[in-house]
This record gives sequence, structure tokens and C-alpha cells, in this order.
Amino acid sequence: MRKEYIDRQKREFGRKVVISLPIHYPKEILTALDVLCVELWGPPGEISGNQAGRIQTYVCPVVRKALAFIAGGHASEADALLFPHTCDSIQGLASLLPDFGGWNGPVLRFIHPKGERRASSEVYLVREIEAFIAQVETLTGKKLEPARLSSAVKLHAEIDALKLRILKLRRNIDMRDSELYAILRRGEWLWPEDHMAELKELASKISDKPQKKGVALMLSGIVPEPMDIFDVLENAGAFIVADDYAAIGRRISSSSAELPDNPLQAVIERYFALPPCSTRSSDLAGRVEYLTGLYSQNGAAGLVLHNVKFCEPEMFDVAMIKKRFAAMNSPVLYVETELEKQLSGQLSTRLEAFVEMASKGGESE
Repeated sequence: MRKEYIDRQKREFGRKVVISLPIHYPKEILTALDVLCVELWGPPGEISGNQAGRIQTYVCPVVRKALAFIAGGHASEADALLFPHTCDSIQGLASLLPDFGGWNGPVLRFIHPKGERRASSEVYLVREIEAFIAQVETLTGKKLEPARLSSAVKLHAEIDALKLRILKLRRNIDMRDSELYAILRRGEWLWPEDHMAELKELASKISDKPQKKGVALMLSGIVPEPMDIFDVLENAGAFIVADDYAAIGRRISSSSAELPDNPLQAVIERYFALPPCSTRSSDLAGRVEYLTGLYSQNGAAGLVLHNVKFCEPEMFDVAMIKKRFAAMNSPVLYVETELEKQLSGQLSTRLEAFVEMASKGGESE
């Protein structure tokens, strides 16, 4: 389905296509320059082909599987690849690809500032965005028009506002979590206006009263893969009430209203209004405060820390998060997956046991 959609975007609208590694990059710039961005989170499943063993098995599976996918010639519909500096592994992949083959086209980079907002980081971000604009202008052969950037900023702000409303009122939507997340994640490859239409339809299903019963859980991690984690939890009697996935909640900017008239400054404000994220080296104490607030405000009864195996930025934060939640007597379960197609029976059993424990206010595993 994605390939047909991408082909139609190129054929009917004349759009360039950029395949991007996760996570944070100024998508407003791509939209303003009529570029369809398709994100590559692996993809899930077994690594196959001659490229499978090119990177050590102790490297993040997002990177290993992305290399196998691209070097295997599966990114042929793209006009360029984009590598944000999410981590050293993803940044290093941009240098390895030409040697491993499978991609000889343009490579775009975006290196966002690390840590909290400072005068120096703001200056750095301005320069990095300007450099990114120049890269995309070269790719498209178009100049970025301020009016188009303003429209793109407004569109993405509206999308964020809709996602925020949906996540806040998710109890009131009579829909399985797996279905809800499938719609939210379609923004990873749909044209923003198409994604907006689907989000509006989803928001129209919000009821006046809660529709979900069971054990309310909060999820935190990089990406909800495999997606059947939602079905396992729901079948065990739980539902997701709060989200801190880097692929979902951490990408929703809270700066969706009263943005500066200057569109470039608006992009900057939206970036600095993102929730704390390990991949941006956010202050750990601040991130823990954010998580405990999100947990308490939504009435969660337990926290599942769902990490991608070998994801070092996320692993650095785990110890302090677990310590803080233990002090709150809040159950915490830490699990790791490798972008497999479905959860193992062992992990499913651990999740089921955690739901039962959380329902009784048990201690962390």
C-alpha cells in the first residue's frame, strides 16, 4: 500500500520523496518544499539478504534493519535519504551506506542541538535549519517561500493539536489501542493533509463519556514495535492511558497556538516546545518530572518501559526513571524488543503478569 501511495504522490503531484531515519527533524520544511517524507523504522521482521550481517548484532536493530532494507535496493523510489542525529549509530549509517552499496543518491543530514534551550543552542538550531533548507532546495530545485513555510507550520501545528486532543481523550474512543496507534502512526508516511483528514475522522469518534475499562497503563519507549503489544495488554485487561513513545507522544509540540509571525522562528519555537526526549539529551531530572506528571495526571496504575534493544540514549534514562517510580510505589516493567513481527510468548506472559500485578498495586518487576 505504501509503495502505491508513494508512486501516486510522485506521479500525480510531482513531489520528491525523502526516506528518513527517525526521529526529530523539521518536517515543516519538507512539506513547504512539496517533499513527501517516509520514515524508516526498521522495518519490523527478520533481516534477510546479503546485507543482514554488515553491522554487528549488538547495534540497534533500527539501524541494522534500515541498512539491510536500503542496501538491498528497497529504497529505489526515494529521491534522497535523511539522517537526523538521533544517535551516533544513525549518524554513522549515513557514512557507511556508500561503502555497503544499494544507495548512490543524495544524503541529507540534520543535527539538532542537544540539551535544554540556551542562547547558544538557539543560534545553532537556526544555522542548522538554514543549512537543511539549502539541502532540500538543492534537491527540489525550488526556493523556500515564506508564505508556504507559514502554511506548513500552521498545518503541522493543527496536526499536533489534534493528536494531543486524541491522546488526552483516548479513554472516550471506543477503539482498540492497536487500531488507534495504527492511525496515529500513518503520519510517518502520509502527506500531512491526508493524515489530517484521518485524524479529524478519528477525533469525531470521541464520546462524551469514557468507553474503556480495565487497568490504565502508561507506555514509554522509542517505537511501539511489534504493534501486537497493544493487543496483548488489552487482552490481559489493560488499556493505554498515557503515551511517551518517541515515535508518538514525544513528537507532539505543545507550541500549537500563538506562534511567531516569522515562520522560521515558529519552526524553532515548535522544536523547543517538544516534550523531553532521550535522543535530544533532555535534562534527565526534567524528563523524570515530565513522566511522573503525565503518569499522575492520567491516572495510570503502572508504567511499561518498552525499549528497542541496544538503544543507548533510552537506556541511559531507565535507572533514574525506575528509581523515581519505585519511590512513588508505582509498578514498572522494563521490556526490550528488536522490531520483531510479534511478541514472544515469554514476553507476552510477562506483560500479562504485569497487568495483573498493576491491578493489585503490586511492586515493580
